[in-house]
This record gives sequence, structure tokens and C-alpha cells, in this order.
Amino acid sequence: MNIDTAAFELKAEREKVLHQLAELGADEQGELTGDVDYGEGFADAAAATAERTEVLGIVENLMKALNDVDAALKHVAAGTYGICEVCGNEISPARLEFRPTSTRCVDCKAQSE
Repeated sequence: MNIDTAAFELKAEREKVLHQLAELGADEQGELTGDVDYGEGFADAAAATAERTEVLGIVENLMKALNDVDAALKHVAAGTYGICEVCGNEISPARLEFRPTSTRCVDCKAQSE
């Protein structure tokens, strides 16, 4: 995957994540905006709390994905995209195609787990 294709795909992924956050009623910082109604009735309080907790978990996962995309875009801008942040070797094109936000080569990633 060439750098222009990677940048295009990363920007598209960023927009997708932002759209998903907005659908959940969260802004770009992961804060709930209050645009989603979780119910106001006392009888629905437990269900509303459970739903809100679930939404917060999803928002947290989306924020991690957004941060990963933003970090990858910074690497593109700096000219370091596709270079392992640990060993400095090239990250394989197959790995970047599978996971464009990768910052470590397969060997370094395996050692960190």
C-alpha cells in the first residue's frame, strides 16, 4: 500500500469513527453531548443506566480507534508511516494493509504481549 492510499484510507476511517461517535451522541473528544435520550421515567432508570453504560463503553473503544488513526496520520505527515516505533525497521505492507494504524512490526508487537 502506498502512502497516498494509506492516507486516504486513514482519513476515511477517521470520518467513519466520527460518524459513529455522533450517532451515539458523543463529540470528537468522546464526551456525550446529551443528544441521545436514555429515558426519564423512574421505572426506566435501571434500563437507561445500563444503556448509557453500554454506550460509554462503545464510545471508549471508538475513541481508542480515533486516537490510533490520528497517530497514524501524524506518522504519514512526518514521513515515518510504516516504520516500527520500536526497532525502526519497515512494517510489512501486508500488516499495514490489514491494520493501517500499526505502529510496530509483527516481531516487536509479539514481544510486547
